[in-house]
Amino acid sequence: MEKVKERIELLRKQLHEHNYNYYVLSQPVISDFEFDKLMKELIDLEAEHPELHDPNSPSVRVGSDINNNFPQVNHRYPMLSLQNTYSEGEVTDFFNRVKKGLNEPFEIVCELKFDGTSISLIYEKGRLVRAVTRGDGRMGDDVTDNVRTIRNIPLILKGDNLPDYLEARGEILLPWSSFEQINKEREEQEEPLFANPRNAASGTLKLLDSRVVASRRLESYIYNITGEDLPTDSHFENLKLARNWGLNVSDTMRKCKSPDEIFDFINYWNVERKNLPVTTDGIVIKVDSLIQQRNLGSTSKFPRWAIAYKFNAEQAISRLESVTYQVGRTGAVTPVANLEPVLLSGTTVKRASLYNEDAIKALDLHIGDMVYVEKGGEIIPKITAVDLEARKENFMIGDKVRFATKCPDCGTTLVRNEDEAAHYCPNSEGCPTQIKGRIEHFVTRRAMNITIGPETITLLYDKGLIRDASDLYNLKFEDLVNLERWGETSARNLIESIEKSKSVPYERVLFALGIRYVGETVAQKLASAFPNIDKLIKATIEELTSVEEIGNRIAQSLIDYFSKPEFMQFVMRLKEHGLQFELSEDVLAAKTEKLKGLTIVISGTFKLHSRDEYKAMILQNGGKNSGSVSKNTDYILAGDNMGPAKLEKAQKQGVKIINEEDFLKLIE
Repeated sequence: MEKVKERIELLRKQLHEHNYNYYVLSQPVISDFEFDKLMKELIDLEAEHPELHDPNSPSVRVGSDINNNFPQVNHRYPMLSLQNTYSEGEVTDFFNRVKKGLNEPFEIVCELKFDGTSISLIYEKGRLVRAVTRGDGRMGDDVTDNVRTIRNIPLILKGDNLPDYLEARGEILLPWSSFEQINKEREEQEEPLFANPRNAASGTLKLLDSRVVASRRLESYIYNITGEDLPTDSHFENLKLARNWGLNVSDTMRKCKSPDEIFDFINYWNVERKNLPVTTDGIVIKVDSLIQQRNLGSTSKFPRWAIAYKFNAEQAISRLESVTYQVGRTGAVTPVANLEPVLLSGTTVKRASLYNEDAIKALDLHIGDMVYVEKGGEIIPKITAVDLEARKENFMIGDKVRFATKCPDCGTTLVRNEDEAAHYCPNSEGCPTQIKGRIEHFVTRRAMNITIGPETITLLYDKGLIRDASDLYNLKFEDLVNLERWGETSARNLIESIEKSKSVPYERVLFALGIRYVGETVAQKLASAFPNIDKLIKATIEELTSVEEIGNRIAQSLIDYFSKPEFMQFVMRLKEHGLQFELSEDVLAAKTEKLKGLTIVISGTFKLHSRDEYKAMILQNGGKNSGSVSKNTDYILAGDNMGPAKLEKAQKQGVKIINEEDFLKLIE
């Protein structure tokens, strides 16, 4: 046992070091393959020896599929916002106010203002113990489990002379490359696109499935160190030390002594920031000395020793040449503005999203209008306004843009639900674009993982070989081998890939069906609550909405899907072909209904199992987790340091409080 413990500790130490080399120094010393091999060994050993669990093990980087409710935590030091300015004159005014307020020499630190979501990382004796969002500045959400999956956030700090208590404040960001990939996947699933990386990072950090958080490759940039016993009085020097401890601190910061030096920094990065892998929206200007910061103090909202200079969004003006419409696999119709090509943020823009009919009406667009174009988050082109003065002088102005009334593919009259902004083509069974779109979704890697691309799907559809995804399972070698540009190897590989997909688990098959609003996480919830497709088909609105995270919109979408004969027949054909439409025996064997109908709130810290393990036990035994106490709460599973607010509410509501031993007896 001692040898196993030593091996686990050695692996953890090595993997922490490799993470530091890769994510902070950008100097990896082993290959990804070797890293993954070490990680797998650690995960396997930890699974065999749960008694050696460590919340700061590098293995937490992979995330967990156990749900987390986010308890709120008070900030020891308030997280104040910065006052924004958009002109050099206001920067000069700030500099002069500081000069007058201090009446002594001072230095300014200029830093890039990274455009993400704020976080406070709390380290005790060098170990990460908590991560809290800004919230309202005085209280934020505890998102520690999700933050542990971010690979350039050290779980254990390096070096000596670390303060016993340290708060590292920074931004959680989504790099451009990850942002573009996520939006590409969301577009394929006809989910709303993130407008910018900041929204994507914020949304990701609040996801309840930390495995998804881990997969999105968030990054952190630390901009401030707070604590009782900081090494120096210099903000600049403390950040340099923080970089040595393993925290990711940008090397772009610079000390300045005059407004001219500040403006040099601003002007340089206003251009150069476009080459960075993450988004920035300005420059933060701070007094360097911590003593001088305290002397200047703060207003009720903003510190007097810092200000944020915001870059102006880059705009271009172009002519609107036409508006076209695209239909997706769920029938949603999206208008697209076709523009005279214009250079914007280093790329040529020819198209821009118009979102929906309401957006078109708000802009009062006419064909031929000169329009202002921006990139939302500098990535998604959008029309922000019309140049009305140019319209007066333009004799080429055409008709007012009116939303399409017919499907651009099949000609069916479009419909719009009262509570939605989007228009839909209701011809789900006969609209070729919808049919091919559903097949493309069905075969994606995260669904059935069949190796076939959009061009091949179109070819097979046009040849009459497939009419929906179930027809893929009828394809024969002879059907494929004689197709244009196909040979025996290609045909054989596709047949094998289709056959292999029959072993894809139930929750991924549910996702593959392409039911509106049913993404991967929702599919997993549904599979757990309704362990076979027949139970899901028969489920009522009430039964569906009783499942955690399933609201009326998702429930109604499921009811609508299974009420349509063509979709029911499609599911039946897939069942006949042998696809998995129930949970595996291993998963089912571990499930019970001992907690069926019970809602349980977890509060406090525990000795026998972790909070996540208890949440998993509640789900596995048919219960429901909740993050707040209400009249519907049956039990509070209470550990040490139970939240006083929850205790008071439980006593008022008469909710029974049980400890770990009581809970384990319930599920035996």
